[in-house]
Amino acid sequence: MTGYGRGEAAQDGWKITVELSAVNRKQSEIVVNLPRELEVLEAQIRDEINRRVARGRVTARVALHAGEGQEADRVRVNTPLAQAYAKQLRELAKKLKLAGVVTLDQIVRAPGVLQADENLGDAEDFWPAVKKATSQALGQLVKMREREGAQLLKDIAGRIAIMRKSAGRVREQAPQVMARYRAQLLERVKNAGLDPASLDEERLHKEMVLFADRSDISEEITRLQSHFQQFDQCVKSAEPVGRTLDFLAQEMNREINTIGSKANDSLISREVMVLKTELEKFREQSMNVE
Repeated sequence: MTGYGRGEAAQDGWKITVELSAVNRKQSEIVVNLPRELEVLEAQIRDEINRRVARGRVTARVALHAGEGQEADRVRVNTPLAQAYAKQLRELAKKLKLAGVVTLDQIVRAPGVLQADENLGDAEDFWPAVKKATSQALGQLVKMREREGAQLLKDIAGRIAIMRKSAGRVREQAPQVMARYRAQLLERVKNAGLDPASLDEERLHKEMVLFADRSDISEEITRLQSHFQQFDQCVKSAEPVGRTLDFLAQEMNREINTIGSKANDSLISREVMVLKTELEKFREQSMNVE
């Protein structure tokens, strides 16, 4: 599920800001972007996020801002490097026969000319502020994902409701398949110019028994309805259920395909198409659920 959160905290004249953004992803993935001064805190930030987010791609951006009076102490100018850049740029312009002068703006934009003082002390000392800002951002992120989750629940619950009704119609039609097959078999015999009354009743009975064995879908219907009940349990759970829903989608697909291959009946085949269509929509949405 998608979401965004932002938090900030101050400590010792510095301000920490943490921005979290989450997008849909089947597995869990966390990307942490930290200033060089705080890179040692990456593992702790990952642990905080993992406690609240079980699925999706979460990007964390942590920034360290100097307070008033801190800026001048942080920035140094590498004068020798700046002079070297200026010399090289002037020589390059001369070789290329280009008009113009080297400006201060060009020099200060060159890598390494302006350098930040990294002497901030132990990065671990900043963990309380980073943790506070991360917690605030996570709170906002989770609330946004919960709102989206409520909408997803309505959609996938609707898909399950449609599949339940369709599976119920399949169960109702199943006992009538045998009678329709017998009627079709006798009709084919009649169309072939044979007298249905002359058929060997025992042979006909064997054919019907074989057909009944091949087309029996009672077990598949029972398992499919069991999967629907497991979905009901997922809805009541306070734990992450995204991977469970993925598993249920796979198992429901297995049962529906078996019903379609065994039923050998046009009315049931129509219901199988309904089941497959709704299941595919269910599968797509369940991949967004944590």
